[in-house]
Amino acid sequence: MAVKVLIKRKFKEDNMKAASRFLINTRTGAMKQPGYIASENLRNLNDKNQIVVVSMWEDIESWEAWKNSDERKAFVDEFRDYYVGEAEYEYYGLGLQTD
Repeated sequence: MAVKVLIKRKFKEDNMKAASRFLINTRTGAMKQPGYIASENLRNLNDKNQIVVVSMWEDIESWEAWKNSDERKAFVDEFRDYYVGEAEYEYYGLGLQTD
C-alpha cells in the first residue's frame, strides 16, 4: 500500500536558505531510492520557520530503508545546526481500508 510520510521540522530564525539546500539535497537523494514516488514541501503560514515535507512512497519499507540510510543520515547531520530539536514523523496509508 502506498504511504505518505509527513516530516515536520522547525528551522532556526533566518535559515530558509539552509532549509532550502537541505530539502533539495534530501529530495534529490530520495528520488534515486526504490519505492520513492513524489514529495512536496509546505511552509507553515503561522510560523514561517516550520516546514512540512509530504513524501509519498510505494510502501513503508521503502521509506524506512531511505530514512535509515547512511546517505540520508549524512544530510540530516550536515544541517543539524540549522533546525530546532528533532523532526516529527507521521505516517498515513492512502485510501480507507475496509477489512
